[in-house]
Amino acid sequence: MYKGETITVIIPCLNEEQGIEQVLRRTPSFVDQVIVVDNGSTDSTAQVAASLGASVIREDVRGYGRAYKTGFSRATGDIIITLDGDHSYPPDAISYLLEALIHLEADFLNASRFPVQDRRAMSFKHKFGNFVLSVVMSILFFRWVRDSQSGMWVFRRRILEDMKLDSDGMAFSEEIKIEALLNPKIRFVEISIQYSSRLGEIKLNPWKDGFQNLFFLLRKRFLR
Repeated sequence: MYKGETITVIIPCLNEEQGIEQVLRRTPSFVDQVIVVDNGSTDSTAQVAASLGASVIREDVRGYGRAYKTGFSRATGDIIITLDGDHSYPPDAISYLLEALIHLEADFLNASRFPVQDRRAMSFKHKFGNFVLSVVMSILFFRWVRDSQSGMWVFRRRILEDMKLDSDGMAFSEEIKIEALLNPKIRFVEISIQYSSRLGEIKLNPWKDGFQNLFFLLRKRFLR
């Protein structure tokens, strides 16, 4: 519990045995619930997570968004925090982000990876793709968002009731931000974090995922 609020951390994983141990060991002790959504791993991700006290949920239907929606359905905390299982997002920044959420009286906080301080953490191709998607999203939805693809968010669980989340894939990351931005009852803020090199195999397909996310933005804007 943090300042009277219960905290749930949700981590979607697909073969992240190298990173999940470090993520869980660095997660603050005040977190009330840690959910690892095992999205069909074939390594020891689930066993490592369970041995470190996480609640492991198996979701065999592959998809970033699908894993998150499964995790959300089991979350009990007043505030939900999301992380990747590859150790690229900083678990030790959780208290800093919670303090920002409370101090700024926000409902949804997006942890921006930019400016990227560790040159090894993100290639130029990924930086450029993120920039393009963030600019397109900002233009389409009339609100500047520096990192539309960030996977670390802090938000009040109750706002999920007012969101229409359709994507089961990588576009889920931008969709949840759009839903927060468009709802006048939800206060959206964005602050920077330290982003690091991932541990383990890279699963993102920059061209395929990038174009799919771009087309999703257009559908979300014009077919709502």
